[in-house]
Amino acid sequence: MKKISAVAMMLGVVAMASACGSSSPTAPSTTALPSSYTFTASLLPANEVPAVTNGEAAGTGTVTVTMAVTRDSASSITAATATFNVVLSGFPAGTTLTGAHIHQAGPGLTAGVIVNTGLASGEVVLSNGTANFTKSSINVAVDVANNLIIGSNGFYFNVHSTTNAGGVARGQLVKQ
Repeated sequence: MKKISAVAMMLGVVAMASACGSSSPTAPSTTALPSSYTFTASLLPANEVPAVTNGEAAGTGTVTVTMAVTRDSASSITAATATFNVVLSGFPAGTTLTGAHIHQAGPGLTAGVIVNTGLASGEVVLSNGTANFTKSSINVAVDVANNLIIGSNGFYFNVHSTTNAGGVARGQLVKQ
């Protein structure tokens, strides 16, 4: 009986020693953090607060936001810029956009603009009820970039029109 206990104890010590040796890294991890992030949203007039119910209610759209970040030697973000690719369709012919922005708020809530695409009022007119536009090299504040990466669903993108100045189509951003 004592021989079996001694053998079991020795096997346990050998197993622990080999497990400890195999789990100890020999060098720190060198996994690099991404230099860009992509966020998307489906844009719907029904997502606006209040929901759009007039002639522009049938429109839809998508946005893809690609955010490039610069990092320092400690991997902290020191700068960020974004490119916005927006596709809209199903709106009445002649719909005129007046702005496009990112806001920080969850579904059903509203908040002020935190990233402005720089879209000027009247710059995009949906001649056949459709339009695609891109805005590039838009500065994003470092704290906003960090917060987007951590919890993009707390941010929404929307476009505004002359008919719906408070917003014509909106969607919560999702990190891809």
